[in-house]
Amino acid sequence: MDKTPAEGDGHPWRADGLLAVRAGEGDEEAFEALVRRHGPVLLQLATRLLGSRTEAEDAVQDSFIAAWRKLPEFRRDAAFRTWMYRIVTNRCLNALRARRPVTGLESVPEPQAPEHAFSPARAAESHAAVEALSVAMAGLSPEQRACWVLRELHGLPNETIAETVGISQQAVRARVFRARRYLTEAMGAWR
Repeated sequence: MDKTPAEGDGHPWRADGLLAVRAGEGDEEAFEALVRRHGPVLLQLATRLLGSRTEAEDAVQDSFIAAWRKLPEFRRDAAFRTWMYRIVTNRCLNALRARRPVTGLESVPEPQAPEHAFSPARAAESHAAVEALSVAMAGLSPEQRACWVLRELHGLPNETIAETVGISQQAVRARVFRARRYLTEAMGAWR
């Protein structure tokens, strides 16, 4: 009995391949299935790269629109997920490069602390650490940030990151190394 992508066969990439073929032929339901399957992780990636949920939602939506248009050109030898990672990462890198210089911290009003059910001191410390990491990540180049997020937060191998970002594996290793070193120094007070 033939299994459809909806039934699954234990291999999501096979289902993705079938869905991508169908979507490339104009099947909107197949494309919707791909969006449902990959949208959450791509939104997480974009949010981590851009630091803004709103910008991330726009980047992912624009990426899926671009993917829909380019599906007939999609190389079937690549995984759909890797292809979408590449589209989203490139869209985020372009957005990061287009940003104006970051405003100094002294000119930004301090946000109100949310109410927490646990210790206010712990909540303040946790919030401060997240803010410090956010500020530290803003000091990375867009390419370093993309490589670090894809490696450290999404667990992708260097080969996939190289393909996604469009650089060599050696360049990926160098950017991840530099990003780790920079973030370690920048977050030194939090160790």
